[in-house]
Amino acid sequence: MSEQKRLFLVDAYALIFRGYYAFIKNPRINSKGVDTSAIMGFMNSLLDVIKRERPDHLAVCFDKGGSVDRVEMFEAYKANRDETPEAIKIAVPYIQEILKAMHIPIMVKEGYEADDVIGTLSKQAEKEGYQTFMVTPDKDFAQLVSENIFMYRPKSFGGGYETWGISEVQKKFEVERPEQVIDFLGMMGDSSDNIPGLPGVGEKTAKKFIQAYGSMEGLLANTHELKGKMKEKVEASKELGMLSKELARIMLDVPVTFDAKDFELDHPDIQKVTEIFQELEFRRLTENFLKTFSVEASASSPEITSTSTKEEVKVTSKEKVAAGAGQFSLFGTNSSEETEIISEYTRKTAETTSHFYQAVATGFSTKLFVKNLMNQKSVCFDTETTGLNPLTAELVGIAFSWEVGKGFYLPFPEDKSEAQELIEQLRPFFENEDIQKIGQNLKYDVKVLAKYNIELKGKLFDTMLAHYLINPDMRHNMDVLAETYLNYTPISIETLIGKKGKNQLSMRDVPLDKQTEYAVEDADITLQLKEHFQNELGEANTQKLFDEIEIPLLRVLAAMELEGINLDSEFLKSLSYQLDMDIKDLESKIYAEAGEEFNIASPKQLGEILFDKMKLVDKPKKTKTGQYSTAEDVLTYLAKDHQIIQHILDFRGLSKLKSTYVDALPLQVEPSTGRVHTDYMQTVAATGRLSSNNPNLQNIPIRTERGRQVRKAFIPRNEDYTLLAADYSQIELRIIAALSEENTMIEAFKQGEDIHASTASKVFNVPISEVTREQRSNAKTVNFGIIYGVSAFGLSNQTDLSRSEAKELIETYYQTYPKLKNYIGKQVDFARDHGYVQTVLGRRRYLKDINSRNAVVRSAAERNAVNAPIQGSAADIIKIAMIKIYEKLQEGNYKTKMLLQVHDELVFDVYRPELDTIKTLVKTEMESAYQLSVPLDVDLDIGDNWLEAH
Repeated sequence: MSEQKRLFLVDAYALIFRGYYAFIKNPRINSKGVDTSAIMGFMNSLLDVIKRERPDHLAVCFDKGGSVDRVEMFEAYKANRDETPEAIKIAVPYIQEILKAMHIPIMVKEGYEADDVIGTLSKQAEKEGYQTFMVTPDKDFAQLVSENIFMYRPKSFGGGYETWGISEVQKKFEVERPEQVIDFLGMMGDSSDNIPGLPGVGEKTAKKFIQAYGSMEGLLANTHELKGKMKEKVEASKELGMLSKELARIMLDVPVTFDAKDFELDHPDIQKVTEIFQELEFRRLTENFLKTFSVEASASSPEITSTSTKEEVKVTSKEKVAAGAGQFSLFGTNSSEETEIISEYTRKTAETTSHFYQAVATGFSTKLFVKNLMNQKSVCFDTETTGLNPLTAELVGIAFSWEVGKGFYLPFPEDKSEAQELIEQLRPFFENEDIQKIGQNLKYDVKVLAKYNIELKGKLFDTMLAHYLINPDMRHNMDVLAETYLNYTPISIETLIGKKGKNQLSMRDVPLDKQTEYAVEDADITLQLKEHFQNELGEANTQKLFDEIEIPLLRVLAAMELEGINLDSEFLKSLSYQLDMDIKDLESKIYAEAGEEFNIASPKQLGEILFDKMKLVDKPKKTKTGQYSTAEDVLTYLAKDHQIIQHILDFRGLSKLKSTYVDALPLQVEPSTGRVHTDYMQTVAATGRLSSNNPNLQNIPIRTERGRQVRKAFIPRNEDYTLLAADYSQIELRIIAALSEENTMIEAFKQGEDIHASTASKVFNVPISEVTREQRSNAKTVNFGIIYGVSAFGLSNQTDLSRSEAKELIETYYQTYPKLKNYIGKQVDFARDHGYVQTVLGRRRYLKDINSRNAVVRSAAERNAVNAPIQGSAADIIKIAMIKIYEKLQEGNYKTKMLLQVHDELVFDVYRPELDTIKTLVKTEMESAYQLSVPLDVDLDIGDNWLEAH
């Protein structure tokens, strides 16, 4: 048996879809905007099979054109399938190109499915004495299993594989012979393939019938033994049953031929495969591929002759490692040409790259270092600290680099006064206006240095912000950037301090030589990234946006975050008590309406009460697991007809408010300041908007009375201060009016009219003084909905209008504002031609799906083409205002501080004697931040808490 040759046949689409959905929550998008998830997932699976099994023969089988025979038998076969995701359509040509370069045969036959191709080849190979392993998760293949044909099934993601032989199939399907799986599938049907099956027959019943009658024919010949409705259903569906069995049968007569020589696992074209992987930006996959097929030499650990310079690296050859354990050669020693390719494409690390990283001793060495540092024009630095919270973290060391491959590390003493003495020696560098400072996420470093009373001056270059402008949809952390742009894997922090948890070390506990390597590498790599991104900023025309908006804003946000905001924890404690009472009251009402007590927070129990016991809906929606769906959208739709559901929604809302904000906010007060310090993220939202984190102060619900009460907890510094809230009025509508040059709308804004009443007046053809509240409300919904591509269906859901009334209203709206409609069309056309849209300041939003053949995917991109420039322009404008206001507050040496930014609103802690001056300053700077053809209007309010001021 061990000498028997083994053939592996891969079900291509099954593994492609599996790979795509493995990354569905975190798709792999490369710097060109291509979704490479399906390609990566498939290739990882294929290489895994090769490494684990080292097959003698291998082929990959594809569908082409579907099953002509099955569609002829049953027109609705697979008719319920969703449109293939765009990423998978893109993936298939790439995968086939890779397979050709790997010299792996692609087996495909027009008019047949991969199942049939695999089935035919399996049986042919069996006759020639081969063992065949069908690589697929699809249970349908179980019907083909025999003494020499096996299923090789991937388990749940990352869980390896399981092999199904005859005994496994017998156990799984409760059959005597694998062929009976055809009868089993025919009886129960298959919703994914739209095979109807016998009505009322599920998995359990099908197994029972197989055990009793052996086959579909056996069942249909003995229907007299059945009882009741089941008998009626089966007898009425005999033809459907036989049809379903034929649809489920894998064909074994496809015109394809198993050629042992062609199917031999051959030596791949290393050069060609790595070129394709390079185009796709597959760094780790390239490494995985090379480990799977490469020479043994590079599997060994390099022996470093010097821990400081690492200029000489000796590599020794070791024995071939076992399959699946890492690197081995499938085909013996590689040629020198292939060894060069492997060397070129294997990712670099500190151990394989020549560099000079040196720790600087205290005293005379530090003085010499600082003297040298002050002679530089541009320096990259990186702080190493005791923790991630800059408000409490202490300096452990600072790394510096101004030449690729070289850098220095200054370790800091634990004693605070000694640490301050050392940082004072560096003050001339940090506060020098003429030396450019480079870093990754410099806002963190600014906040850490501020604790030591050091201000970071001079021109800044932040690689994280630069990459955000170059490719906003990618991740921006240094490890990802290093691997993507430099083909380099940095030292992992976990190798120094361990994984998160109580046993994780502090950076202070790490030996100095390792601190030096880790910290200086960060500075060195960041310096290299800066050189790369400097050019790309120019190519993307975002240099000005970088220099004049994002970099200055970095300093503004750092100051706001350091300042924090005062919180009335006692008020939140009393609000928590009130919420408790409200929640308990709702619980009592829900229990009374349900007629019993249950766990309202359990979707399973809730679904059973609403849909099994109370039967509120005839055909309730179910989740993929078969459980009743109690999702927000499902319940909201039913709330108006059922009081219990409204109570449940209220219960959920109050429970979330209590746990997320009312109870959580007091725990987020920083003990050292007594204030709450949110963290503003500049690189999260692709539109350019800021996002707030730890705590998120932008998502506090304000549509409910209880939600608004949370804002009451944010209070001024003390009695000498008051809160001022400044809010742009309808800025997004003003921007769309200006960008579209819609004169009617522009004029309404210039005249100071209520834009929603003005729109209602024109759309409903009534004088503005006679516009009803309902008409204004509908006009408001359309005004804002247009920005987000509202449809007649969407508008009817948001208003009391019928679908036809909503459609008519939208048509009338576009007739009233024809330039607006024209602008929307132009934006979509621009996006189709260029692949992106941009804001008034040139911030780009790339839209990779704008030309997708999938209508749903394309429509979403079209909506973004209209929305992104408007929302992004609003974000750009408030950023300009923040920078100008911050500069004025600094210049005037005001006690007033800017505390919060919540989308179109800024919140200030105003020193009362400065109130009149600050109100004028804020309003003037916000309204003049950017000149549009429509005036910007800012509403100001003050109060003893944020709710009063809003």
